Amino acid sequence: MKGIFVMSEKTPNEFKGFDTTIIYDYTEYPDIVSGRCDNCGNAHFKSTVKDFIFIRECRNCGMKKSI
Repeated sequence: MKGIFVMSEKTPNEFKGFDTTIIYDYTEYPDIVSGRCDNCGNAHFKSTVKDFIFIRECRNCGMKKSI
C-alpha cells in the first residue's frame, strides 16, 4: 500500500547532538524556543527536585536542564 503511514513503524528521531548524560544550566543554555526541548523540540517534560534544584527532563530524548 503506497502512501499509508502505520503508527507502529518507527521513524528515526532527529536530535541536534546535545549530550543527554549531563545536566545543562538554564542560565548558560536558555531555551532556543521557549518551553521546548533544545535537542528534539518536544514540549513534554518530567520534573524533579534534587538538593533544592529544579531539574526538567525531556520525556522524548532525556535531555536535562536545571531551572
